[in-house]
Amino acid sequence: MEFSTDFGWTRLPLAAAFIFGSVLTAQAQIIPPFSPPAATAAPDDDTETADVNDPDVLKDIDVEKLDWSQLAIDAGTLNDIIAAKKRAQAAANSGSGMNWSTNANANGSSAVTVKQSVSSFWDARVGADMTVAKEPTTMSELLAQKAANGGNLPQSSGSAWAAATAPGAGPVWDKTAVEARVDPGAEQSKLGASLTKSVPLSNDYSLTLQNGYSVNQQGTTALPGVGGHITRNYETDQSAKVTITDTGTSITAGQTMSTTDDKWLRKVGAEQKLFDNVTVSGSVGETSQGAINKSLTAGFKKSW
Repeated sequence: MEFSTDFGWTRLPLAAAFIFGSVLTAQAQIIPPFSPPAATAAPDDDTETADVNDPDVLKDIDVEKLDWSQLAIDAGTLNDIIAAKKRAQAAANSGSGMNWSTNANANGSSAVTVKQSVSSFWDARVGADMTVAKEPTTMSELLAQKAANGGNLPQSSGSAWAAATAPGAGPVWDKTAVEARVDPGAEQSKLGASLTKSVPLSNDYSLTLQNGYSVNQQGTTALPGVGGHITRNYETDQSAKVTITDTGTSITAGQTMSTTDDKWLRKVGAEQKLFDNVTVSGSVGETSQGAINKSLTAGFKKSW
């Protein structure tokens, strides 16, 4: 019995040749494995080349136990991580974080101050000034604290404050400063504002004029049969300061009046800068009782 196809026996060699050519073409399209060229760096070239004697960095690492899922991060997530790091770095450089400082007092307590910048546009700041009393753990500490405080133990207290500095109103004044302070323990609060105008007299002298206004509020605790009440004291002050740039000397003259005094109390003073932030200052002023108040101080002074 004899079989045949539509191609016929005479066409089989052509089909075989076509199939063989297709296989060769497919093999030619496969990319061969990459083999790096041999290093041909000149003796004076700084290019580092691989050496068989270099230590193997993966020698003590089990590749099978590596967490490759850490690399599964899309572009959006990576951009968010980079943006968060930039914001944290900018906040650290601008100093907008909380700033804590602690100083030990002579009576055994600690003076703690915390402050933070809220806005750089108006130089707004908030903070708190606290006195933290240490609880005595032994009888000797208890007696020592009572002896340092007149027979009483020091009490913890604190006050919160907020301050802001804003531009002035053209040629009228240059700077506006507002400050508010609240002391819940003493039931005291204060709200004040000051207007400052600086006038250059020459290259070495400058004049600064300042007007200040404040309201002080004092409350009293209600007792059985006696209701608490609130008293307010309004105060205004005016001052003029002449600063000598070359010597670091400033001379101030001013006057203050409040609702409790009902008259102007005058005061003059001078301040001399020694070096860095160390200054010596003295003043002579009137009091509401008619006596003269004199003071001379020296210390470290830093404004922020």
